[in-house]
Amino acid sequence: MYYHVNGDLVPAAEAAISVADRGFKYGDAAFETLRAYGGTPLAWDAHHERLVRTAETLGFADAVPEDLRKRVGRTLAENDLEDAYVRVSVTRGVQPGKLTPDPDVDPGVVVLVKELPRGGQEGTRVWDEPATVQTVRTRKAASDAIPADAKTHNYLNGLLGRIELRRSAGGGTPADECLLRDHADHVVEGATSNLFFVSDDGLRTPSADLDLLPGITRDIVLELANEEDFPVETGRYGVDAVRNADEAFLTNSTWEIRPIATIDGIDVGGGPMTTLLQRLFDDYVERTHY
Repeated sequence: MYYHVNGDLVPAAEAAISVADRGFKYGDAAFETLRAYGGTPLAWDAHHERLVRTAETLGFADAVPEDLRKRVGRTLAENDLEDAYVRVSVTRGVQPGKLTPDPDVDPGVVVLVKELPRGGQEGTRVWDEPATVQTVRTRKAASDAIPADAKTHNYLNGLLGRIELRRSAGGGTPADECLLRDHADHVVEGATSNLFFVSDDGLRTPSADLDLLPGITRDIVLELANEEDFPVETGRYGVDAVRNADEAFLTNSTWEIRPIATIDGIDVGGGPMTTLLQRLFDDYVERTHY
């Protein structure tokens, strides 16, 4: 495997950044994960825009290189990959050892790729089974403390939620995903996923004005649902609304649309709307990338 590090393609075993890089020291970095289908990234413009927004929040938007898309393409080509996981990171770079950043930025820019199965109508899911989900005590940090819409290297919230899953399993198999709530007990999102559920024949998802990161796949699913004239509602929901749902699923770039088998041990499962949205998503990928 080859990765793209600071302008150069290097063997994965030799890929490295400085221990003085602020992305390593403080989580002072922006990143995006996305999927490439048929050799091109899905929703590149949306991912790039969110990366720039995160960099703006961190104060180094100008550090996102103009040729970032080309770097992704070169990395895929060098590894002879058409269907892949792609992670792009832009750090503030190496600076003196103090918390307050210098205004001048020499960024670190890294592109990692990993082979994934083909997507679209003839594709293979990256997951084997619908997801088991468990609510956790870990709460989502409020946006007035840590902006929820900034996708930074500091993923402590989700990390603590996933650790809680492992501890609660007591040596058994932990749930696939945690369900985070805010301090008002509204369900918000998973550690690495957005939540959807179906009740009263309508599609529901937590509102983007909550402390969540609106995913790119989430946006595509909402667009597909609106095109089909599904009743769609974004709002504030408690855990019981999800536990009692007719269907539920998670979305992210890698999983695409993954049905939820159980929440806190309560059977939920997929259903006709989940299945139809999966087909519509596969059709969208096939039409735009193959």
